[in-house]
Amino acid sequence: MYRKILILVLFCFYTAVICGQPLGFSLANGRKKVQIPIEIYSNLIVVPVVLNNSLPLKFILDTGVRTTILTQKAFTDILNLQYSRKYTISGAGGVNLIDAYITNNVSLGLPGVESHGHAMLVLEEDYLELRNYLGTDVHGILGYELFSRFIVDVDYEKRMLTLIVPDKVRKYKKFKSIPIKIEDTKPYLITTIILEDGTTLSAKLLVDTGASHALMLDPSSDERIHVPELTLSSMIGRGLGGEIFGKIGRVKNMQLGEYSLNNVVTNFPDPNSYFDSLKVGKIFRNGSVGGEVLSRFHMVYNFPEEKIFFKKNAAYKKGFHHNLSGLTIKAKGSRLNIFEITEVREQSSSQKAGLQVGDIIESVNGLTLQYLNLSLVNGLLNNRPGKKVKVEVNRNGVRFKTTLILADQI
Repeated sequence: MYRKILILVLFCFYTAVICGQPLGFSLANGRKKVQIPIEIYSNLIVVPVVLNNSLPLKFILDTGVRTTILTQKAFTDILNLQYSRKYTISGAGGVNLIDAYITNNVSLGLPGVESHGHAMLVLEEDYLELRNYLGTDVHGILGYELFSRFIVDVDYEKRMLTLIVPDKVRKYKKFKSIPIKIEDTKPYLITTIILEDGTTLSAKLLVDTGASHALMLDPSSDERIHVPELTLSSMIGRGLGGEIFGKIGRVKNMQLGEYSLNNVVTNFPDPNSYFDSLKVGKIFRNGSVGGEVLSRFHMVYNFPEEKIFFKKNAAYKKGFHHNLSGLTIKAKGSRLNIFEITEVREQSSSQKAGLQVGDIIESVNGLTLQYLNLSLVNGLLNNRPGKKVKVEVNRNGVRFKTTLILADQI
């Protein structure tokens, strides 16, 4: 689950402009197109990035942020980069103070892509715990600077990112298209949503590749948006300002161009809980559409012409489910191969099976640690409603085996 909360991130962009340092990506050797293998974790796109031509890292590709973010200062310290400014950042309510720094004139290389002159916001520590909740080493976030330079083609099914010079774009004959509006560097679309009570809403949504959820609707944005009767109270996000709480329910239908998606799982943040300054500036919106929807399509982002092209893939027909086991699991250890249960939802199949917070998962369906990663563990625990899953855990040095039956509570 990936959400972000941060104050003053815009200073990173403005610092680069004031200093007169050009921000720029270009394809190497005059090429017009490059293809880059990607990884997908919790519906998030992870790309390889080389920092200053020497340090190989992994970044999330995020349409919802303006400026590149590095999650740990230790990496820039290794390269002896200089910091032009330091900020003390507070979360909502002035708590959870963290430190962040600005460094300038950074290069961010991708395979077949050159870059120079970037400004970057550097966090003192990985407050977002991306690597722990994705189960892989993720070191930063890359956003608008890439989308503004290229046509960005994301094939979730083939795990392939294609960057195309805008003047050499092929026609996407088998794709549908919808207009988007780029406001404050972020893409928005207008679409029709039918709520559980039958209300039809024309909603303005941020297209957010950096969010793992399907749909988020903010009830405070429109008096017609009511939280459904059947919901779960839950933490719906995690950020620098702390945990974000809300209700998880469904909407009857949402449209994405000519495609119609039914019974979409939707987050409804509690009043004053949702604050995401990496994504929310002064732009009004009703919510966001995230990776759980976007990953069902082959997506092509054309920021220069303000269009999105998309074609359904094999995942399109999947049902929308929310955490069928009721577990939240965190990967720990230097190899991220210790799987600790950090939350057990009330009345969930896992609670009924006797699993507890603090349990360490040792095997799932007979697969032991040497065969498991967090993505596989979560996949097995969210297979389909009615599926039986055998789990063995270590509880304070004692082995405990149980079987849970996956169930959807909404």
